Amino acid sequence: MKKFKKIHTGGLLLLLLTVSTAFTTSPPVDLKKEVTALLRKQVLKEAQWALEQQPITVTSDSSIRSSGGRHDFFSEADYFWPDPNNPEGPYIERDGLTNPDNFVAHRKSMIRFNNIIGALASAYQLTGEEKYVKHALLHLKAWFIDPQTLMNPNLLYAQAVKGKHKGRNYGIIDTIHLMEVAQGILLLEKSKAFKKETAKEIKKWFSEYTEWLNTSKPGLQEKAIKNNHSTCWAMQVASFAKLCGDNEMLDAMRLRYKTVLLPTQMAANGSFPLELSRTKPYGYSIFNLDAMVMLCQILSTPEDNLWTYKAEEGQSIKTGIAYLFPFVKHKNEWPFKQDVMYWNNWPVAQPFLLFGANVFKQNSWYLTWKSLDHDPKVEEVIRNLPIRHPLIWL
Repeated sequence: MKKFKKIHTGGLLLLLLTVSTAFTTSPPVDLKKEVTALLRKQVLKEAQWALEQQPITVTSDSSIRSSGGRHDFFSEADYFWPDPNNPEGPYIERDGLTNPDNFVAHRKSMIRFNNIIGALASAYQLTGEEKYVKHALLHLKAWFIDPQTLMNPNLLYAQAVKGKHKGRNYGIIDTIHLMEVAQGILLLEKSKAFKKETAKEIKKWFSEYTEWLNTSKPGLQEKAIKNNHSTCWAMQVASFAKLCGDNEMLDAMRLRYKTVLLPTQMAANGSFPLELSRTKPYGYSIFNLDAMVMLCQILSTPEDNLWTYKAEEGQSIKTGIAYLFPFVKHKNEWPFKQDVMYWNNWPVAQPFLLFGANVFKQNSWYLTWKSLDHDPKVEEVIRNLPIRHPLIWL
């Protein structure tokens, strides 16, 4: 009898250990369902706010320093300041240090636009109520169709530098906040309220902008940058091409991820050396990993799965997540220098944790994402967090 009890107890312990291990290593069976339940209240609250907002586009604000017209997006480079030795002369760079006096009204309007469409699309996905679609259309038409308020489909005047540049290729990163607009449209256009002709006109704008990104001098310069800027260029192109059904462009972005972005930016251990050498190594590493994860999320197909792709030195998106995850969960273990600004504001609910957990069934990644801030308020964090409405991506 004693022998039976011993075996029985051991078996029970083994069973409990197995169950416990399974619970800690595997996320919920239906992760989308759990995330929906977790975010539902926040989504509906934000959607109610969105229903009360009227369109604000690039035509609502202007700057005397812009060389563009009323319909041109304009912003100024964050890290450029007046020269103390020549206050009226060209601005000088102070890498990592944001100048609060630069013109960023258009950027803020685009971020607001992202929030509105992301919230309305999420609420429509949750409820199926047409009121969210109808209000989203007011904003979409204002930005992309109405000749009085639309934005021109280029970024010739983004991240200008006083006394030096009317606009720079680096400014292309400002339109990462149109990604959730594009993704939201894919959901909203399923509604009866979303007329096919309207969808066609909006997609025409995105198609023209995608062409500009791929053919203009600034677009080609940004594409060739070796750090997070080129990742974000590809991430945008992939998002907009998906909306427009441009399969040729989607194939090109898959190839670029495999042959350029992953092997040249990620080290064999999963780190991003070019980001680690910057003045904000922590924030930039997180930002670039989020962008690469979104490329996998947008571009992966059963026939061409970027989630499982490995470069010649073994780099993969899973390697990147596994490398950075411990420093997100335990930030105090970060072995490199702290960011010169906003060190205390990272991390938040980073997309790479959620989408990585969903694909690779890593519960620790999911639980960490769940525990972090899902509604950040710091402008710099929001600016570098284009994916803030995960339900429309799952």
